[in-house]
Amino acid sequence: MSDHDCLHRFVFEDSNVRGEIARLDSSWQAVIEQHDYPEVVRNLLGEAMAAAVLLGATIKYSGSLTIQIQGDGPVTLLVTQVNSDGSFRGVAEYSDEVKDLPLCELFGNGRLAITVEPEEEGERYQSIVGLGDAGLAEALEDYFRDSEQIDTRIWLTAGAKQAAGFLLQEMPGEGGANPDPYDDDVWNRVVYLGSTIKESELREVPVKELLHLLFNEEDVRLFDAEPVKFRCDCTRERIEETLRSLGYDEVHEILDEQNDIEVQCSFCNQVYQFDAVDAERIFAAGFSPDIPETRH
Repeated sequence: MSDHDCLHRFVFEDSNVRGEIARLDSSWQAVIEQHDYPEVVRNLLGEAMAAAVLLGATIKYSGSLTIQIQGDGPVTLLVTQVNSDGSFRGVAEYSDEVKDLPLCELFGNGRLAITVEPEEEGERYQSIVGLGDAGLAEALEDYFRDSEQIDTRIWLTAGAKQAAGFLLQEMPGEGGANPDPYDDDVWNRVVYLGSTIKESELREVPVKELLHLLFNEEDVRLFDAEPVKFRCDCTRERIEETLRSLGYDEVHEILDEQNDIEVQCSFCNQVYQFDAVDAERIFAAGFSPDIPETRH
């Protein structure tokens, strides 16, 4: 399988250190074709998408992982979501002028939330951390250290054509501690070696070659690549459910004012239009609202 649009997992043999490399190419371009983002916002969204793919690999069941940052700065919202089938989507909202600033200044008084939501059984989990004084990678490292108590290092990069991420993680041993001091030596060594990676190498060098370049003296086992893809799960049926939730009266008040209702998906820019006939069908299809006797 190609290195493009894939998640690559690997482990360091005889240790509890694992790693991942995410490469987004045409899937990333499919995202930014939908929006004309400023370069700073575009690159930040690309980094967040690569990070979501990396973190989503930790999901052990069918579900989704969402990275969301909200604030009152030049960038007000960034959301990326990855599903356990490898599909992802994302969107950002911003003011007219966005400069290249640290994460905390881009979002102002903001916070980063990571939410894991199972598709069927299981509890929804959410952790909220501060943005810190550096970039997204450092904020996510803080999340793993403070919320998961797992040593993690992350490198992220994004541009007009590619987005990529690189993760190293030291998994806890029995009882939540490292039983073997040799493992600590492996962790310190591979983090030092991993820190030598260049952004261009992370985006462009074939994964097998990149691992040899970084860790040629380590015993690394690379697993088969797993494909990832951009996919928005918006549908006309979901929009109809949203309109139902507004209620019969409110939907018809909107129709009286503007003749039809137009809903545009923030993630993929798909436009859905509904007129009065559509509204009647929506509320008639298996739904029994309190409809007044006289309709206008």
